[in-house]
Amino acid sequence: MSSRSGLPSLLLYLGIGVAMGQDGIGNITFDNAELTQVIGYAALVVILAEGGLGTQWKEIRPALPAASVLATAGVAVSVGITAAAAHYLIGLEWRQALLIGAVVSSTDAAAVFSVLRKVPLPKRVTGTLEAESGFNDAPVVILVVAFSTTGPVDSWYVLIGTIALELAIGAAIGLAVGFGGAYALKRVALPASGLYPIAVMAIAVAAYAAGALAHGSGFLAVYLASMVLGNAGLPHQPANRGFAEGLGWIAQIGMFVLLGLLVTPHELLGDFWPAVLIGLVLTAVARPVSVFLSLTPFRLPWQEQALMSWAGLRGAVPIILATIPMVSGIEGSEKVFNIVFVLVVVYTLVQGPTLPWLAKALRLGDGSAATDLGVESAPLERLRGHLLSLSIPERSRMHGVEVAELRLPPGAAVTLVVRDGKSFVPSPATVLRRGDDLLVVATDPVRDATEQRLRAVGHGGKLAGWLGTGGG
Repeated sequence: MSSRSGLPSLLLYLGIGVAMGQDGIGNITFDNAELTQVIGYAALVVILAEGGLGTQWKEIRPALPAASVLATAGVAVSVGITAAAAHYLIGLEWRQALLIGAVVSSTDAAAVFSVLRKVPLPKRVTGTLEAESGFNDAPVVILVVAFSTTGPVDSWYVLIGTIALELAIGAAIGLAVGFGGAYALKRVALPASGLYPIAVMAIAVAAYAAGALAHGSGFLAVYLASMVLGNAGLPHQPANRGFAEGLGWIAQIGMFVLLGLLVTPHELLGDFWPAVLIGLVLTAVARPVSVFLSLTPFRLPWQEQALMSWAGLRGAVPIILATIPMVSGIEGSEKVFNIVFVLVVVYTLVQGPTLPWLAKALRLGDGSAATDLGVESAPLERLRGHLLSLSIPERSRMHGVEVAELRLPPGAAVTLVVRDGKSFVPSPATVLRRGDDLLVVATDPVRDATEQRLRAVGHGGKLAGWLGTGGG
């Protein structure tokens, strides 16, 4: 339903959580902000891991400098402008204003990954936005934690030094864990292919844990480690991606429903228009200014900068970050949470559905480009086919038989032969030999007949059937 409606799935699952809550039909009372924060952090780790595994290094590499500036200097500009608007236009205290500015300045990785992979955009734009969404969670979390302390906030130069140090530690650990995990998975033989996706996710989560324990940015560590793993050519790569994507969906759904449970709808009415006003400043002023200031040195066309300004999508991440001051007991943190919640819902409704239209209006949507096929090793179930593998043993009478002489049923064919460690596509005249490994594709109706015919030739040679060898 969420896919066919065209609306971001965030809204549907938030709505389910609200409906289950104390103001809805479920009448469930839930106000544990600390549990929500812990589960939200865990979900964000999974989402960043899924995003990193799906990021193509060749597309993101040219965009790394621009994305890094957006995720650091751009975030600082956005925080300053948004906080000033919250203070002077809404009348919030500076600490509350800075908290709101920091919380909503982070683009949501899940929202960006899900929307951008459905919109045909130039690879430079897509790579920059994906890298930014993967990088900017780290400095924003540091800022929110700093502003949520009960004592005085550190000086600006101390904050900058802390952010730089934590990002450096997180990047170093993430790259080390990623390359180490890729090296190990290429050289170990796990007892079941289904263990490889679990191992990949375990390595990604270990990168977060190691980064956090080392007082670095765990979020940056998990994203970089996953990106390394996703581009390392690991065994069972499609299965690894599919497993991570499924976990990412589960994490998003659970996180959104839990956030919907945490909010109290009747308390949102008083903060609705302040949230709309702050969101308007963020969307129309803070985000565009931060994008243009950050990307001007890279000489990107104004159309791409305009699209990146509008594509700063918010999702569940700002709402999760808004629970940090609630857990810390900061005065007015409930108001901050309500404003962030309303802002995210309203502007997700506005920005998500209109992004494809804006890309088309700016002539950035490349409708003629070929769509990524998502090739997998053997997705034959959907095609109603079977992939058969057989080896020709020493005494098999298939030795010396040409491929055409196999006389496989219509709908079956030998597609690959591996001989002496080298693979090739056979012709009808290819002579099979002892020790060959064959891959045979057969449609569903003739699968059993194909196997029976292969067994018959192995027992009776090219005249199998004529000599009474049926291969049963």
